[in-house]
Amino acid sequence: MSALPGAPLTPTLSRKREREQEGEEVVASAEEGEAVVASAEEGEAVVASAEEGEAVVASAEEGEAVVASAEYSLSRLRERVGVRAGTLLAALAICILAPLLNLFVPQGSVFHMSDYAVALVAKIMCYAICALAMDLIWGYTGILSLGHGVFFALGGYAMGMYLMRQIGRDGNYQSDLPDFMVFLDWKKLPWHWAVSDSFFATLLLIVLVPGLLAFVFGFFAFRSRIKGVYFSIITQAMTFATMLLFFRNETGFGGNNGFTDFKRVLGIAIAKPSTRMTLFVITGLTLIGFFLFARWLVASKFGRVLQAIRDAESRVMFTGYDPLRYKLTIWVISAVMCGVAGALYVPQVGIINPSEMSPAASIEIAIWTAVGGRASLIGPIVGAFFVNGAKSWFTQAFPEFWLYFLGALFIAVTLFLPQGIIGLLRRSTKKEERA
Repeated sequence: MSALPGAPLTPTLSRKREREQEGEEVVASAEEGEAVVASAEEGEAVVASAEEGEAVVASAEEGEAVVASAEYSLSRLRERVGVRAGTLLAALAICILAPLLNLFVPQGSVFHMSDYAVALVAKIMCYAICALAMDLIWGYTGILSLGHGVFFALGGYAMGMYLMRQIGRDGNYQSDLPDFMVFLDWKKLPWHWAVSDSFFATLLLIVLVPGLLAFVFGFFAFRSRIKGVYFSIITQAMTFATMLLFFRNETGFGGNNGFTDFKRVLGIAIAKPSTRMTLFVITGLTLIGFFLFARWLVASKFGRVLQAIRDAESRVMFTGYDPLRYKLTIWVISAVMCGVAGALYVPQVGIINPSEMSPAASIEIAIWTAVGGRASLIGPIVGAFFVNGAKSWFTQAFPEFWLYFLGALFIAVTLFLPQGIIGLLRRSTKKEERA
């Protein structure tokens, strides 16, 4: 019997309706749960995708690091191979090619190397040693010296004293004393000429005299923490004061004329072509030896500390290193190198006088280094050859314009080529490799 319309539902139908509603709610809740699960799975998928992306990025970065490391290793290998090949070629050219072209090729041949060319190249190689020494103290340590000419001249004077004693009685006055002493009416040699007739003692003086002056000067300057332009000024004052001292006749160094008219070295006539070529070869091998020594030095721990002093001396002090010892050591080494260069210079050029100590001569050493490229070792050698080669041509073709050209060259390098000729060549090489 069915219920009448409008009549209240029976308890059985009411409970049935409630169960249906609860079932619908359970189903809806289950569907919501499934949606939450699906959303969570999608989130996990997104996270996994992000992690995969990060892994890909990390892998790419590792690949770039590997490529960069390989490129650096390859560039280092090329540099080492290039240096070794260049050193070998330079040694062959100095020891074999130049003697052949000078001594055995006829003078009328286009391949003949004249005595003038031999003397010019030998002189420039001596200058290149000075530029290399300047690079160690300026390019790698950050100390600009405008007084290295005095160390060069002291080494030259030490050798010049020995060569003057080698003249013997072949001088104009046929005396055991050098001609300038006879002219000044000196009766005996000064005390500082006592060992000048010994070649071995001369070799010691070539090293000890510039080294001792550099040690004394550098110790007080570096201990007082003088740096920058102030250090450059006092080095220039040092070389100027020494030049004035050597200009005085009573010092026993020949006054403004200096030493000249050399006859022999180790009893062998200097004017002989074979002697000049021997000196040429010794100079070239000395330059190569100093270059290899400088490469080893700057690549060592000592060299890395020098470069750290150049970049941030205060931080080096805070890490426990004493900059005084490092700067003083490289300063003395640089001075000794200049002294050796001066000793090789004198017998080949045939004269040494106080003009080699002039401030201008020391400034030129800095110009060679800047033009070639500081902190590169090979750059200063290139700069010495380039500037002095240009000087040799200019002073013959346009002697009145040489100083203007030198000044313009230094300004141009400072403004447009801060890394010098070598820096320009390296940038060009890198552009070609990228292309």
